[in-house]
Amino acid sequence: MTDLTTANGTAVPRFAFGTMQFGGKADATLSAEMFDACRNAGITHFDTAYVYTGGQSETILGGLIKDCRDDLYIATKVAMEGPATRATITAQFDTSRTRLGLDMIDLLYIHIWDDDTDLSETFETLAELQSAGKIRHIGVSNYAAWQVMKAQAVAQTFGTRIDVLQPMYNLVKRQAEVELLPMCADQNIQAVPYSPLGGGLLTGKYVAGETGRLTDDERYTNRYAVDEMHKAAARLVEIANDLGTSPATLAVAWVAAHPAKPAPILSARTVDQLQPSLAGMTFDMTPEIYALLSTIYPTPAPATDRLEEA
Repeated sequence: MTDLTTANGTAVPRFAFGTMQFGGKADATLSAEMFDACRNAGITHFDTAYVYTGGQSETILGGLIKDCRDDLYIATKVAMEGPATRATITAQFDTSRTRLGLDMIDLLYIHIWDDDTDLSETFETLAELQSAGKIRHIGVSNYAAWQVMKAQAVAQTFGTRIDVLQPMYNLVKRQAEVELLPMCADQNIQAVPYSPLGGGLLTGKYVAGETGRLTDDERYTNRYAVDEMHKAAARLVEIANDLGTSPATLAVAWVAAHPAKPAPILSARTVDQLQPSLAGMTFDMTPEIYALLSTIYPTPAPATDRLEEA
């Protein structure tokens, strides 16, 4: 597996924090409180993107890391808005560096697959940024397994490689188990999955009749519109109550317990909302609890769909 280290050479713990809420539902004060809570919990990997909250996410994070930058691992993403061309990558990357106040960024992702740009242009640009010492690692987000492997072959022609993949993965979004996570384990690519709480579904808040992204944001409403997903969330609440813990704690710990050793990206709007996820970092996920949680939503069929061989 790719060894991720901070700028000063310290190993990066296997959990990250995503700052998508910084500058949006979390103002500067709430963002700083969550940043401090993450640091106190041992998190050093912070994830942002060029598109998050119109740039405020990167700007706020940049202000927070000034006095401890060498102790941290900073990741951002480009080419969600605009194609993954040399012009887009370099322009957005330079803007991201300015917002973050950094000459070098530890990990740069291509945010989403681009059908229309030659992979050679994309990965030659990334290789040049890496050779110039402007980035340390290359990542891709929201890629299918075949797209990762195709891109990896192109990257190798430029003397570099994809080190990190950021897929969606949680108890009710398990497609990554079919090919992505096995591919990461086989190819020594670090999986850093986002949305371990399923947009808040797996916190139990919607079971209790509360509102949030799943009721207010059409993208999340559609993403988690399957009735069985909501039934699974209710079952997760029952299991959490039986174990005397939070559904969010179980959801985070379950993602981290996959044999491919993914590094879940935690996120929240407030420290109080964040605490159950932080507790997932140290939860004792026994094989029995892992197996029980895995029953609340169907395990996807293997890539060959030969169920008798699964």
